[in-house]
Amino acid sequence: MDKKKPQQPEVFRVKIPRGKEVLGVLEQRLGASRTKVKCLDGKTRICRVPGRLKRFLWVSEGDIVLVEPWELNADDKGDLIYKYTPTQVEWLKKKGYLKQLEQLKEF
Repeated sequence: MDKKKPQQPEVFRVKIPRGKEVLGVLEQRLGASRTKVKCLDGKTRICRVPGRLKRFLWVSEGDIVLVEPWELNADDKGDLIYKYTPTQVEWLKKKGYLKQLEQLKEF
């Protein structure tokens, strides 16, 4: 008999922040594709899901997301680009990208 072992999906490529992009934790959904995100650079931004991603990017509170700040009002507003899966979040923690996240949770 061939028993199948439950395998954890392998992470081949994880999108990491480049340029102005920052990681963040989704704090609250505000409606109309707007969310409040606590970014790892210490700022809280009102972020929107761009039109090209509205049908594909479903987010909930506590998700780890990738945020691209706007050129104007970069400290207050931004766009949600990507939502990480739990396996990808573990990889990010292991590689040290989410060290600031643990510091934010202490307060």
